[in-house]
Amino acid sequence: MGEKFTRKTILWSLWILIVPAGLAVVYHFFPPSVADPWNLLAYVLFFVLMSFMPMNINGASTFLVQWVTVALFLKYGIFIEILVSQLSMLIVLYRSRTNEAQSLRIPFNSLMFFSVSLVAGLAYMAAGGKIGSLELFDVIAFGLIFQVVLVFSNQIIYQLYDYTTGNRSKFFSIDAVWDFALMLVIFPYAIALYMFEAYIGIAALVLLGVPFLTMTAVMKMYNNSEQINIDLKKAGVIGHQLASRLEVEEVLDQFVVQVAKMFKVEYAYVIDYRDELQQFLRIYENDQLESRKISPVSYTKGVAGKVIVTGESFIYNEKTDWEDLVTGNLPADTQSLMVTPIARNNKTEGVLVLASKKKYAFAKHQLQILEILSTYFAVSIEKAGYMQKIIAKSERCGLTKLYNYRYLDESLESCIKEMNKGRLDQLSLVMMDIDHFKSINDRYGHQSGNDILIQLADILREEIGDEGTIARYGGEEFVILLPDYSKELAMLLAENLRKRIEKHEFLIESDLAAERQQQTVHITMSIGVSTAPDDSDEGMALIRNADRALFIGAKQAGRNKVAAYVK
Repeated sequence: MGEKFTRKTILWSLWILIVPAGLAVVYHFFPPSVADPWNLLAYVLFFVLMSFMPMNINGASTFLVQWVTVALFLKYGIFIEILVSQLSMLIVLYRSRTNEAQSLRIPFNSLMFFSVSLVAGLAYMAAGGKIGSLELFDVIAFGLIFQVVLVFSNQIIYQLYDYTTGNRSKFFSIDAVWDFALMLVIFPYAIALYMFEAYIGIAALVLLGVPFLTMTAVMKMYNNSEQINIDLKKAGVIGHQLASRLEVEEVLDQFVVQVAKMFKVEYAYVIDYRDELQQFLRIYENDQLESRKISPVSYTKGVAGKVIVTGESFIYNEKTDWEDLVTGNLPADTQSLMVTPIARNNKTEGVLVLASKKKYAFAKHQLQILEILSTYFAVSIEKAGYMQKIIAKSERCGLTKLYNYRYLDESLESCIKEMNKGRLDQLSLVMMDIDHFKSINDRYGHQSGNDILIQLADILREEIGDEGTIARYGGEEFVILLPDYSKELAMLLAENLRKRIEKHEFLIESDLAAERQQQTVHITMSIGVSTAPDDSDEGMALIRNADRALFIGAKQAGRNKVAAYVK
């Protein structure tokens, strides 16, 4: 803030010292000669009209007023050209809005336009050029000097300003090359306009201006349609990438990152809408996903709330357009917003918010592209959800919701490969079997047996957590896969499990009693442990070894014991 204030003070101080006094000096030494004020007015109006017709070149808006600038200078001299250029400067600043404050842009650009006009005009006269001359060779030669000096001095001032603000850019950047190229293309039009107007009057502005303005309008429409096609192709690519993701979390990450990059925004948010609340699902800021939590807010609050209530998409060009809706969750330097609903089956499920530090960062067609992307996203989320359910069904035991034998087998082989590559030092496998489970089923009924299995699965999940993979191996058999667990550590874990299960009261309702009533039962488990690579470096051998330890070392030794495999 302090640096910007200092820069603004310096710029306005320089403007006050240089521009008004400079205009007075120029008028004194180079007074304009205006024989026909209506002719001058026609030039000014044409100049203003050209200032309102930018063309998109190399991704930036370019205002093709140089050819009128040269013609105006050749006819009326340096003072009139400076005044009209200052007017053009104000129009250009209004049309090309950025996130830089106008209080900084106006004095800087006014100083720059004044300086380049003055330097180019003085260079023209120093070379021998005369205002109002109709000698074709002189007009072309000296006019070219004026045009070249104008463009070069403009570039030099930009370089000096960038240097003082810490932005080091190349003198011959892409934008500078385009300026030089446009200068060479437009210069013949400037000479033609000047000579033609000198002989036939205002009609020349119409005869040359109308085709030029028409060409500008056509080029603008063509560039807009080309940009729409480019954005549609990018949206299609993102849609295909989303469709290839099988997990909801992957779809969320891919969507918010790719959309933020496509629209070149600093901030992007995916907001979920349910239970009358907004919940931030993804936060993408300054090129990275953020994991911070934002407290839920009412579904009617903020810009997202407006989208939820109305079901419509919105573009806000600057902070003053949306700050009365603010909830305090957008960064302080946010200016432009593009907000669209994420709908499924004609029902709003969430909101996508894109935010830029620049003013007027978004075009209307981009909002339509974003709506298409939001549809892709909603469909991909739904598909990923279905796929996760299908995969879960194929990998999980329907009763206990633990992993099944198939998933355990794949995980075991994967861990063995990781160990063989040196990424895992050890791998322990714990096999567990409920003692006398058949007698429990016979006494209380199979549903009571299922209730015990479900409660046992809950205990295993609680005890193991993320330390390992738990699977239901068979009827009453369970297996725990423990990466980077030594045999001693696995034995300690197994013994703690055995003790907890032995003490736990399992609640059942006997199906075989005269009256159904809730009661408690106790069970015990026999457990076998085998470790790789100590006992074997093959997956199936590890299972057989743990099974052998369970049967010989625990079951035959009296049950309710933990036994390790011994070669």
